[in-house]
Amino acid sequence: MIQLKPPQLQVFLSPHRFRLLVAGRRFGKTFLAQTELLRAAWGQGRMAWYVAPTYRQAKRIAWNPLKELTRPYWAAKPNETDLRIELRGGGTIALRGADTYESLRGEGLDFVVLDEFASMAPAAWHSVLRPMLADRLGQALFIGTPHGFNHFYDLYTAAESQADWATFHFTTEEGGNVPSAELASAAREMDERLYRQEFRASFEQLQSGRAYWAFDRTRDVRPQDFDPRFELCWSLDFNIDPACSVLCQIVHDQVNVLDEISLRNSNTGAVCDEFARRSEKWLARRTQYGPLDVRVYGDATGDSRKSAASRTDWQMVSDFFKSTGHLHRVHMDVPSSNPPVKDRVNCVNAVIANAEGRRRLNVDPHCRQLIRDLEQVCWKTDSNGNMVSELDHSDPTRTHMSDALGYLIARKFPMRAQCGEMRGGILR
Repeated sequence: MIQLKPPQLQVFLSPHRFRLLVAGRRFGKTFLAQTELLRAAWGQGRMAWYVAPTYRQAKRIAWNPLKELTRPYWAAKPNETDLRIELRGGGTIALRGADTYESLRGEGLDFVVLDEFASMAPAAWHSVLRPMLADRLGQALFIGTPHGFNHFYDLYTAAESQADWATFHFTTEEGGNVPSAELASAAREMDERLYRQEFRASFEQLQSGRAYWAFDRTRDVRPQDFDPRFELCWSLDFNIDPACSVLCQIVHDQVNVLDEISLRNSNTGAVCDEFARRSEKWLARRTQYGPLDVRVYGDATGDSRKSAASRTDWQMVSDFFKSTGHLHRVHMDVPSSNPPVKDRVNCVNAVIANAEGRRRLNVDPHCRQLIRDLEQVCWKTDSNGNMVSELDHSDPTRTHMSDALGYLIARKFPMRAQCGEMRGGILR
């Protein structure tokens, strides 16, 4: 007879179509998953999958325990090559790996378990597994231990506000499988944040070599509101995919990031159009002050890079504001050259938290790409594992939004004398 402990049973009895369980190590997540698979596959033609980050992990973690659990219900000997079990009730359980998720397309699913989703590519769910549930109105169970503020965290927070989703959070202690003395021993031996992540199932930022080490979303992320008494700051990084920029206000030395613009496969003209759309709501609140004051910061190399046949990026920005002069009063505050990367990053960290502990960066929660940058961008390392004064660009989606913020902060709050002006004054 299969017996589940009370926390596991709470998840098992939930009627929601999509369930997400965040739990500490040795909670009993995999046993719960196997029980769920057996229930889901009991019926003629039903198909239930267990998906781990890799095929080898799926076999190592779940194959032998699953065979033992389902042995009384086998219709035939399990397929050791395909990791597939046919049940007497007419259903099938199969183990799969998300490392080759594109090869999983084809079959319709009634149920899928995604074990340690934090270590999978998000596209394994969104692009492949979710569509496979559609025609059968299949269900899904996500289980895992946190791994920083990555896509697993994003899914967990989004699920809390969706009617057909249910979220569950349990510590290792609540699972009842690990003695208190063992947990106490682990607490003495482990880093505090690592212990919280592994045994208390707390979302922690543990990545080493972080460039923006001072950033802490629990302290620096909060809703921001436009103050019509202060100018709007727009800072651009002239990347193509994605094109990134941040919209901020500096209020009494506080840098308040109101919004971000991230456009895929774009150009400077499209970015300007998006700026116009995003700033409309703030223009409406400036009626008693006249045109919207905008101070523009950004990448100095935009004066040499051409997004159009005859105009540089900064020329295109200037031309845009000339065409909207009745709406904006603009000051271009761009240096003739960029500061060294390390200096720029140090400036950002000093604003986030200076030596006296004062924190001056506030980021709106809608700025998801910037938040991910501040948490995930790391320094590059050499062949010996030593950090060098260069950011790691191995992920093409990272660094650009934080670069945009860095250009503004390094210009406004420099750690050394400012670089020479490239252009200045009021643009009319």
